[in-house]
Amino acid sequence: MTDYSIATIPPDQPLPADDPDRSLTVALPDDPAVPHISQAGNVYSLLISGAQTEGRYCLIDMLVPDGGGPPPHRHQFEEMFTLLEGELEFTFRGETQTIRAPASINIPANAPHQFANRSGRMAHMLCVCTPAGQEAFFLAVADRIPDRQSPAPKPDALKQAEKKELMQKLAPKYRTEFLSGT
Repeated sequence: MTDYSIATIPPDQPLPADDPDRSLTVALPDDPAVPHISQAGNVYSLLISGAQTEGRYCLIDMLVPDGGGPPPHRHQFEEMFTLLEGELEFTFRGETQTIRAPASINIPANAPHQFANRSGRMAHMLCVCTPAGQEAFFLAVADRIPDRQSPAPKPDALKQAEKKELMQKLAPKYRTEFLSGT
């Protein structure tokens, strides 16, 4: 049974006052102002950044084509996916299972994991990382594209090697470790 009573704010403390300097954020995945990137063949739209949430979380819209998905990795933050369309293979601590939409998947901080699309069609999901920072990592290593319908660039072998080296170099800064296997 799930315990829904766990709270991060002690019950004996009053709620803080509303911060009128923070505004409502409405993010539309097709908005040209939203950063769109291509990372390893996937197309990500960075809907809500840590700058908009005081670092509490970020929200990323992910289109994962057949054959797409990241290499095995782990990171020091929580990651939650809501699979809206399609299906993906999620490998968590070495165990693989196929997840079909609609579904939500929570990856605890530091747990080895990866996902892969082997379905033959596009998968669509939302990803929340808490605290924020993953969106900044993607902006540092991925290719910017004009919109979410743009095809992912097809890098040559040299460009792929450069990207992999950059990812390895920046991973510690963004609390991420790439693994040889999960």
